[in-house]
Amino acid sequence: MYQNEIQDYISQIGLELIIKKDEGFAFVKQLEDSEGNTLGLVQRRQIGFETSIVLVVLRQSLEEFDSNPTQLATEKFITNTEIRDELELFLPEKFNRKSFIKELDRYINAAVDLGYLKEVSKKDNETRYRIHRIIKEKITLDILQDFKTRLQEYVESV
Repeated sequence: MYQNEIQDYISQIGLELIIKKDEGFAFVKQLEDSEGNTLGLVQRRQIGFETSIVLVVLRQSLEEFDSNPTQLATEKFITNTEIRDELELFLPEKFNRKSFIKELDRYINAAVDLGYLKEVSKKDNETRYRIHRIIKEKITLDILQDFKTRLQEYVESV
């Protein structure tokens, strides 16, 4: 409705409005110059290895969901148990699994704080989340593949 007016306004301060109507979200992105520099209006967050693995698992799960045409639902839901089960496939053998699983809720909460997961229900020890589709913009298929390659190289080197 006011998309052009908003874009014109925020472009004056070095931002770009990205609207994904088919995915149901919009976000603001910093414009970069030819050298990849920005004005620094939006803070970049450093995330740890463990949280990165959680995000990769979520992105992979959403990709598999979207690739399955038999699904009638449009939103992907996942439980903390399903996240744990998927994560164990990514962890190297010598990785401290007990410690990682013990801290898993903290890493999942980091994904919630970053806006990639939304808690929708909690029953006993099982929490159900909705994966927010904006994760597809932040973790593209190229980034996903690159992370998997690097993880495989890491596993082979250990």
